[in-house]
Amino acid sequence: MSAVLHVKGQILVSETGVRDELWVVDGRVTFNRPLSGDVDTVSGYVLPGLVDAHCHVGLEATGGVTQQRAEEHAITDRTAGALLLRDAGSPVDTHWMDERDDLPRIIRAGRHIARTKRYIRNFAHEIEPEDLVAYVRQEARRGDGWVKLVGDWIDRDRGDLAPCWPREALKAAIDAAHEEGARVTAHCFGEESLLDFAAAGTDCIEHATGLTTESIDQFAAQGISIVPTLVNIENFPKFAEAGEAKFPKYAAHMRDLYDRRFETVAAAHEAGVKIYVGTDAGGQLPHGLVGDEVAEFVKAGMTNLEALSAATWGARAWLERPGIEEGQSADFVVYASDPREDVGVLKDPQQVVLRGQVV
Repeated sequence: MSAVLHVKGQILVSETGVRDELWVVDGRVTFNRPLSGDVDTVSGYVLPGLVDAHCHVGLEATGGVTQQRAEEHAITDRTAGALLLRDAGSPVDTHWMDERDDLPRIIRAGRHIARTKRYIRNFAHEIEPEDLVAYVRQEARRGDGWVKLVGDWIDRDRGDLAPCWPREALKAAIDAAHEEGARVTAHCFGEESLLDFAAAGTDCIEHATGLTTESIDQFAAQGISIVPTLVNIENFPKFAEAGEAKFPKYAAHMRDLYDRRFETVAAAHEAGVKIYVGTDAGGQLPHGLVGDEVAEFVKAGMTNLEALSAATWGARAWLERPGIEEGQSADFVVYASDPREDVGVLKDPQQVVLRGQVV
């Protein structure tokens, strides 16, 4: 029998459930004391492995990277305690990581699907509306139950953000994804695209900075989740400055979206929209920022417990993955002090346990 890991302290198994101790036997959680085996003990405050519900493993500012660099992304997230990643679009195939017990679990959305010349170069399949259904089916089959669309981007003729897809094309594509057993999410900064995606039956929206009273009500009624990526929204003033000379209307729009970002998230939360933690790491940002994003949720008005749930219990339930449960894989993080009192402790994990091994 392999060594048993004994964990004691405050095991936070849900928003309200706390256990005093658990054991890890053969890589799995049990709340029943084992009868034999060498025992190693750790103590502290324990959360399920954190969730980064929007990142890009294997993607950097210029496009896809090598396996070695993608591995570095995953290890950085692991070190930060993020043990479950929803990869919201990458041009490289990282399924080889599934064979590695020392790397986080990844739920993939395949490659981004964007309108021709309406997204960052080298990131996406760039296509026209008549091909959208076919590409959605393709990426649904390549991914792990998600498809990622680019819903809006700067339109040079308009000089501002504009939707990328006709509503009828979106409806057909989202229906196709659902037929393939996949959920759909989309990059959306502005206001207009959100109404189109809601009407078409999307499951989730990334960023969602353009939410208004009308779209918030629709999202709440339809159960559409959002992943606001607030640590990335911090870049909006930089984006505005870069586009100011050619597109002053776009620059002003981006600054407005930035200025009301916390108000937007707070209004969505108050209306009952489900909101989850994601960093957008891998495009412009480094990996390992999950603790920073949780802190941004608190700035937006969530309680510490609500913000923690958006990165742990609630996020795992939304992604249909277990937390700290009897018989499940031992994927959890140990902290020296109580994250319910100060979410800042998430940035300083004491032990990270992945598949039963302290890493």
